[in-house]
Amino acid sequence: MKILVTGGAGFIGSAVVRHAIRAGHAVVNLDKLTYAGSLSNVAEVSDSPAYAFEQADICDRARVDAILARHRPDAIMHLAAESHVDRSIDGPAAFIETNITGTYTMLEAARAYWTEAGRPEGFRFHHISTDEVFGSLGPQGQFTEETPYDPRSPYSASKAASDHLVGAWHETYGLPVVLTNCSNNYGPYHFPEKLIPVVILKALAGAPIPVYGAGDNVRDWLYVEDHADALLLVVAKGKVGRSYNIGGENEATNLHIVERICAILDEKRPGNRPYREQISFVTDRPGHDKRYAIDPSRIREELGWRPSVTLEEGLEKTVEWFLDHEDWWRALQGREGVGQRLGTKA
Repeated sequence: MKILVTGGAGFIGSAVVRHAIRAGHAVVNLDKLTYAGSLSNVAEVSDSPAYAFEQADICDRARVDAILARHRPDAIMHLAAESHVDRSIDGPAAFIETNITGTYTMLEAARAYWTEAGRPEGFRFHHISTDEVFGSLGPQGQFTEETPYDPRSPYSASKAASDHLVGAWHETYGLPVVLTNCSNNYGPYHFPEKLIPVVILKALAGAPIPVYGAGDNVRDWLYVEDHADALLLVVAKGKVGRSYNIGGENEATNLHIVERICAILDEKRPGNRPYREQISFVTDRPGHDKRYAIDPSRIREELGWRPSVTLEEGLEKTVEWFLDHEDWWRALQGREGVGQRLGTKA
């Protein structure tokens, strides 16, 4: 299969690119290379004859049309998105433009390409989204594919809008789509603005480790390599028009994650004092959702997928990766917003 991956130089997108090339697929990586994208994320596969890179903006219809015409993919996996909630609080316009207008542009380009090709039955447009579109849970329950949308941040609202566009293009135009909503990802190549890489790098720097509020917000954590495996399964075997929730089956509070990372660092890179002494509780994020939890029954029962990496294993792998790849994360330290507290303008 030849797959066009948008956002393939980002965190999750690059995992999909690497996984797809290793699995024997041909990949066209379309990425604008914004602050969160880096070609070093796909360096291990960049010399493969099955890999091609196109620097382009998903909002640029003419460029997207030309790329589709040149490469003739069998499927599009649409991962390109602005994704950091704190950045969406400070500057929502970029999220509206990329996540809504960009998805609209990709859908229209895909529809024109699919129609011109004679509407091949095997073509798929796979839209990758988030569990944050469902809002916030109480102490009990899980998100299913039937959970009503209830986004609470500019980021999640923009992703909810893009999900609805994908569904509408399927119902109105017959575009063969599949949709996935995932829980929080973590792992290698995680851009250092999200919780887990921030904790690792703040700890190593001897700086205060920020924990929002009381640290009791709960997330379901999904190792990024497991997610990439699930996404490639869905694009190949998912039912057209169907959505699939992808979860790690690893719920934990933010404080538990922070303390566990500190304990792993105490073992692997001991300092003069326990790293947990650097934890600093800070003012909570505006509109911070209390709990997310995914019910992955559908993808397990229909496609036979379930996560292979436990939270304990994944955190250890991730900490080890950051310790072994200092050149990678140091090269990103000068990028806009890295190392700063964002999302305070509300």
